[in-house]
Amino acid sequence: MATNKFFKSLLFALTIAFGFCVQDSSAYPVFAQQNYSNPRAANGKLACANCHLNQKAIEIEAPQSVLPNSVFEIEIKVPYDVSKQQIGANGKKADLNVGGILILPKGFKLASKTQIPEEVKIKNKGVFISPYSTELDNIFVVGPIAGKTHQELIFPVVAPDPEKDSDVKYLSYPFYAGGNRGRGQVYPTGEKSNMNAFGATQSGQITEINVSEKGEANIVIVNSTGSKTSQVVPTGLTLLVKQGDVVQTDQALNIDPNVGGYGQEDSEIVLQNPVRIVGYLAFCFCALLTQVLLVLKKKQFEKVQAAELNF
Repeated sequence: MATNKFFKSLLFALTIAFGFCVQDSSAYPVFAQQNYSNPRAANGKLACANCHLNQKAIEIEAPQSVLPNSVFEIEIKVPYDVSKQQIGANGKKADLNVGGILILPKGFKLASKTQIPEEVKIKNKGVFISPYSTELDNIFVVGPIAGKTHQELIFPVVAPDPEKDSDVKYLSYPFYAGGNRGRGQVYPTGEKSNMNAFGATQSGQITEINVSEKGEANIVIVNSTGSKTSQVVPTGLTLLVKQGDVVQTDQALNIDPNVGGYGQEDSEIVLQNPVRIVGYLAFCFCALLTQVLLVLKKKQFEKVQAAELNF
């Protein structure tokens, strides 16, 4: 039990360290790992969607069926316009990062280094695929990583063997994938990140806009009763308002900086029994052989009939 807790702590620390080594980002998968024991809710929603609020499509490429113990690839495509930039956590412009999550059926696991083809290793250079938790070794997360060079996330997977695992059957299994580009809009604490359009907390006139040395804009709004409120718009955001403007409650004070988005898809994969394939091939061979024999018999009959007529 103590060993299990040690490995959990080690995995958590490594994920945090990796997150800070990459470009400025607040889209750490560790947020989901820390707050959700299972990233997929009962309604099918993946945990990533709780922080990445904007929606953008992804694509899944995977084989329709696989054989036991075979190594195959599931590819999550996260396309976006690479010319666009986002606001980093420090308020400066930065390239978009990408991340992904893959939820496989139980029994399906990530391929070991010795099982991964060399061409896949080259494509995945610099990509760290980690299990979601020590208990869920069929769920994997990636990111945040550089989006310009990794818009296609490749997961090398090993299919289980029903002959060795009684819990696995030769069936069709669903799997789920999610992918995001850009930073999240909400932190796990419920606070907004600087990837949002900040709305006015009350109606009234903007009497002051004070910009700090760090670039944060402190906006003071006074309503008709004289009540004064002030709110801060984080550094790096472009204001839509100026001093003297009259605003309504929840009216956007800055341009929405979010150019990213999250999407999720699901698909199915068949764990195919090799005996069925052999049986199918045998059936096709028998059908073909029967057709050939029928054609030969027909030709033989036509020759005999022609000979009788000539006689």
